[in-house]
Amino acid sequence: MSTLTVRYLGGPTAVLEIDGLRLLTDPTFDPPGEYPVGSRTLAKTAGPAVPLAGIGPVDAVLLSHDQHPDNLDTAGRAFVTDPVAAPPVFSTAAAGERLGGSVRVLPNWQHTELARPGGGTLRITGVPALHGPVGSEHLVGEVTGFVLSGAGLPTVYVSGDNASVDVVRAVADRVGPVDVAVLFAGAARTPLVPDEPLTLTADRAAEAAAVLGARDVVPLHFEHWAHFTEDGAALVAAFEAAGLAERLQLLKPGEAFVR
Repeated sequence: MSTLTVRYLGGPTAVLEIDGLRLLTDPTFDPPGEYPVGSRTLAKTAGPAVPLAGIGPVDAVLLSHDQHPDNLDTAGRAFVTDPVAAPPVFSTAAAGERLGGSVRVLPNWQHTELARPGGGTLRITGVPALHGPVGSEHLVGEVTGFVLSGAGLPTVYVSGDNASVDVVRAVADRVGPVDVAVLFAGAARTPLVPDEPLTLTADRAAEAAAVLGARDVVPLHFEHWAHFTEDGAALVAAFEAAGLAERLQLLKPGEAFVR
């Protein structure tokens, strides 16, 4: 089976390298600062471990959604909308309407394929995500997740900003066990939906790992923004309590997990 490398850059941003292809998740490359979102302000507390100019070539972007700056900040937006240099960006229909040219809309359960340098293809399948409790969709907007698969490749689930274990269960029912789960955690909370988290809590992340049968779990989206309310220590505690500590691959910014 081909090697998978997940290099964590900070927040929701990582570079996934699989059989010669390099995929970037939710690009956030700005320095710390405050970002207005409607009547709210989100505060970024740390910049990326590697600047955008230092990450190397990117074959595609996996963008869970474009409407929140903690998933697509100013530098990230400039990158994915560059009329000359932007790689294909797989995302939601709403992102396609707002961002334009480089976005390839990938509806739930539909897929596209990228040619692998050594032959064969990498399949990218759009899967559901729920960015908060049921009924909040009109407030938080459209989001998506992804499953990566292919002959001789590990199966990888990238959750995007999903808060629902039921959604994860639906993905597991369709795609079966996964080798690696890249879970957006952090129990994000804002006044928009004051009583429920907008992303997986640490406990839900551990439950999701069990539902998916994931051999390894790489968390993203658990630090570097002030509205992320559960950090790496919370993830460690939850996975230990669930008896899944050996599956958790908690990376420091700039570190990589290789499978």
